[in-house]
Amino acid sequence: MSELTIQPARFRGEERIGLLVALALHVGVVALLLFQPVRDELVAIPERMTVSLASEVSLESTAPDPVAESRAAIAPEPSDEQAPPAEEQQLQAQPDPTRAAPDAPPTSRPTSRPTPTAASGGSSDLIGSDFLEGAGSSRETDAIGSEGARFGPQQKAALEAAITRELRPHWRPPSGADADKLVSIIAWKLNKDGTLNGRPRLVNQTGVNASNRPQANIHAERAIRAVQSAAPFGLPERFYSEWDDLVWNFDYRL
Repeated sequence: MSELTIQPARFRGEERIGLLVALALHVGVVALLLFQPVRDELVAIPERMTVSLASEVSLESTAPDPVAESRAAIAPEPSDEQAPPAEEQQLQAQPDPTRAAPDAPPTSRPTSRPTPTAASGGSSDLIGSDFLEGAGSSRETDAIGSEGARFGPQQKAALEAAITRELRPHWRPPSGADADKLVSIIAWKLNKDGTLNGRPRLVNQTGVNASNRPQANIHAERAIRAVQSAAPFGLPERFYSEWDDLVWNFDYRL
């Protein structure tokens, strides 16, 4: 059996040069990384921001109190006596050279057409320091600002949510067969301080059938008791005309 002899690898001249160049480049990169100056700057980490999502709309605004009636923007009324244009005043102030020589015939001078001013109806220079600013439409009040918000759909939804929040802790519907189908419609009146003006009464009741008829009277009585227990109601007095006389549906979803 013949023996296999391994000869050492031999590199040609071009291969040796390429190997040396690659080795030199690697050494240079390592040296560049080692001797690179270290930055002392620290990146400031921003503070955490806490975000809370509101699930209910408030009836009371946290903005400054609005005015009931805001003053309108009023400009001063122009006077009937209007001053002549500035160029005409300058021409009148200059002496007339034709009067220095009595025998000289009068000569005509070209006059330039005056530019329109506020007094002649050209621009809005009448709005000066005495212009009364305002945001509303009233010409009698001196209050400046935005008028108060009216009772719209958003305020109505917020009012209904506020009344439901006050009724829910006191509402205990009865249980039994088909009791969840009962709906007792209760009406009651309130004073401005949120107290009851009389006893709540049952207006109507729906969902009554043969199975839940024994619980119908209990359902209505518990709805009336919930209104009595929730009083006095803490509702905004400025919307009193919207909650002085209420009619409410009491069901298992309240």
